[in-house]
Amino acid sequence: MTTTGGLEAIAARAEAEIAAAPDEAALDALRVRYVGRREGEITAALKELPKLPAAERPVYGAAANAARARIEAALEARAGAIRAAALERDLGAEATDLTLPPRRVRVGRYHPITQTIREITRIFAGMGFEAVEGPEVEWDYYNFEALNIPPGHPARDKFNTLWIAQEASVAMAVAAAGAGRPRAQSSSTQPMLLRTHTSPMQIRTMEQRRPPVRIVVPGRCFRFEATDTTHESVFFQLEGLAIDEQLSMADLKGVLYSFARQLFGGDRKVRFRPDYFPFTEPSAEIAFDCFVCDGSGRTNEGGCRTCGATGWIEIAGCGMVHPEALRRVGYDPAKYQGFAWGGGVERIAMLLTGTPDIRLFHQNDLRYLESV
Repeated sequence: MTTTGGLEAIAARAEAEIAAAPDEAALDALRVRYVGRREGEITAALKELPKLPAAERPVYGAAANAARARIEAALEARAGAIRAAALERDLGAEATDLTLPPRRVRVGRYHPITQTIREITRIFAGMGFEAVEGPEVEWDYYNFEALNIPPGHPARDKFNTLWIAQEASVAMAVAAAGAGRPRAQSSSTQPMLLRTHTSPMQIRTMEQRRPPVRIVVPGRCFRFEATDTTHESVFFQLEGLAIDEQLSMADLKGVLYSFARQLFGGDRKVRFRPDYFPFTEPSAEIAFDCFVCDGSGRTNEGGCRTCGATGWIEIAGCGMVHPEALRRVGYDPAKYQGFAWGGGVERIAMLLTGTPDIRLFHQNDLRYLESV
């Protein structure tokens, strides 16, 4: 049977071995050997307590508990020392040289297209126009029919529309209900598409408001067409609409001339030329002189690729809102008139930044985007 002196000897021996333990694995082995619940030497010594005379049990129990306390204290102290040594070793291996210059912090900024949209909406806000947005997955009614482009109209061909499959159209009809159902047809028969222009928001807004109306509509559009220096299949447009009494083509030209002067300054040349759009009458095309060739149509390499050697870059279509479009939303064409315009944001961004190819905006090459 272990005596009280033997318990002190076990504690002393354990303290010496614990102090020499090289790592946590060796320390765990010593913990099991001396104070483990099943095989520990102190545990075994305590199991002898019932065999002692009653008078000796308190002294023996106190000695056993004291030996256990010494061993557990030694284990805890050695574990802390091992962890501290490991941490110091790891920190030493990953030491940072504070004399080195810090890494450059890269500050983000808006994409050139976003910057252009914000600047355009700021200018029109100063003229009383509110910025609104609409759904990118649109009903045929809003994208075409309500804009005086009924089924079979030849103007539909130039839009190169991306249609939604019939099965998907039915599923999306529920999601689109919050954006407004077409008045003309039920969702079960009305086809859906990726909007080809932002003009549908003209009809949506007029359905919900009474004149006067002044809005601009920035947003993404989709057309299935080949890309080149001035065309993309996914692009941004910015639409504008004004409805009030006694508006005329002169008001339209005044607004767009003011916009051009504020955005580009007085040096940019602006051209209005008669055109045709089903939802405006009369209609016009607005173009700015090419920034690459200064309106000459030629560069050192020959004909200018950016403007197609014409000297002009078409920016927007515009005109007076067609009376039929007004009737569809319950406006009286005899009382109210309106004008509208819509054009590509990327082309305006090209003029502002001197970007020669529209595709550079969407190729995500930071070397270019950080330079403009």
